[in-house]
Amino acid sequence: MTVVSGPTAVGKGTVVSRLRQEHPEVMVSVSATTRPPRPGEVDGVHYHFVSAEEFDELQAAGGLLEWAVVHGVHRYGTPRAPVEAAVAAGRRVVLEIDLQGARQVRASWPHAQFVFLAPPSWDELVRRLVGRGTEAPEERERRLATAREELASAAEFDAVVVNHEVDQAVRDLVALLSVGNMGGSATTTREGLT
Repeated sequence: MTVVSGPTAVGKGTVVSRLRQEHPEVMVSVSATTRPPRPGEVDGVHYHFVSAEEFDELQAAGGLLEWAVVHGVHRYGTPRAPVEAAVAAGRRVVLEIDLQGARQVRASWPHAQFVFLAPPSWDELVRRLVGRGTEAPEERERRLATAREELASAAEFDAVVVNHEVDQAVRDLVALLSVGNMGGSATTTREGLT
């Protein structure tokens, strides 16, 4: 299992979505969330959109591998059953989760590989967040405050991939996942932010 994490707007969803398109043999977990869908998001594909009550039930039943309150507002979590089934079947599994979730998975699944997706610079991260236009100014500020804390955690990860552009980031991630038919050789990229 590989955990991919990083700050808001770094492109985690875009990179992991491209990985899924190019390598369908990799199982990408679909998180549950209490936040409403953004335009174009499909329930069960991008996220499992659930009510607060449904999330509580899943959590109480031990049905989440990890969960967190993100940006102080909505809850996100990784349903346990599909991940455990895929790992038991010998599939490569990628979890795209936030820093809080990555820390929980490290505690319960220490042999997983942990990859931090970083922006090329702080200014580029801000540009990406503002450019996607999905958050109100107050929400953007909350996300940027969280991003500063998340960037400081990169040293906790086994590898850092800097997302200069999506194709390159996917290639770097595939190299880290390399085993068997994915090809390539494993590399670790540790670049500082400018």
